[in-house]
Amino acid sequence: MAYRVLVADDEKDIRSVLALYLEDAGYEVVEAADGAEALRALETQDIDLCLLDIMMPELDGYQVLKRTREASDVPVIIVSAKGQDPEKILGLNLGADDYMVKPFNPLEAVARVNTNIRRAKGQLPNRDAQASRALRCRDLELDREACTLTRAGSPIALTPSEFRIMAMLMEHPGRVFTKQQIYECGWDESYVAADNSVMVCISKLRAKLGADPQAYIKTIRGLGYRLEK
Repeated sequence: MAYRVLVADDEKDIRSVLALYLEDAGYEVVEAADGAEALRALETQDIDLCLLDIMMPELDGYQVLKRTREASDVPVIIVSAKGQDPEKILGLNLGADDYMVKPFNPLEAVARVNTNIRRAKGQLPNRDAQASRALRCRDLELDREACTLTRAGSPIALTPSEFRIMAMLMEHPGRVFTKQQIYECGWDESYVAADNSVMVCISKLRAKLGADPQAYIKTIRGLGYRLEK
């Protein structure tokens, strides 16, 4: 069962775009068009994270956040056109976990959702992810207990970061992961946009997996990387 994200925004286009990207990343999405609807969803449904706009009818985002914090510690990311420091400080002081300023890249929104879900739940966004001993994709086999990777039975030596990244890719073959997701998985620290560690690591992994650079790990332009099924 996927984690459930509430997208509360009075702009239908923004809700639709966020829902599209979040569902593609494996989340279940609940939409709310105003603050009262958002509060009802938070009070009556099992919401794992909320993307909350500030300027909404019925109740504004600050009111929703304040009332939610009286009973719940669900992660809340404010998404607002108000990008000045006083608005950010107010939102964070009321209990928001993160703050994004419109306009934003939907992939950044997904990455921030991933980070906050992982921080709150202690794992990647999949409730029932099974830590099975071995992962298999095509002629690759990764043993998480023995920390080994083989291709057609031949061992491939990996660094710790490479091993963690391959484990994430092999858990979800065919799924696109952003650079931020890969970086935070491989190095277990916050992503720095100017850092080229992911590109270098993927290049080294490709060289170890075979002669064809994208036979296993494919670049999806403008999005990230995926392990080919």
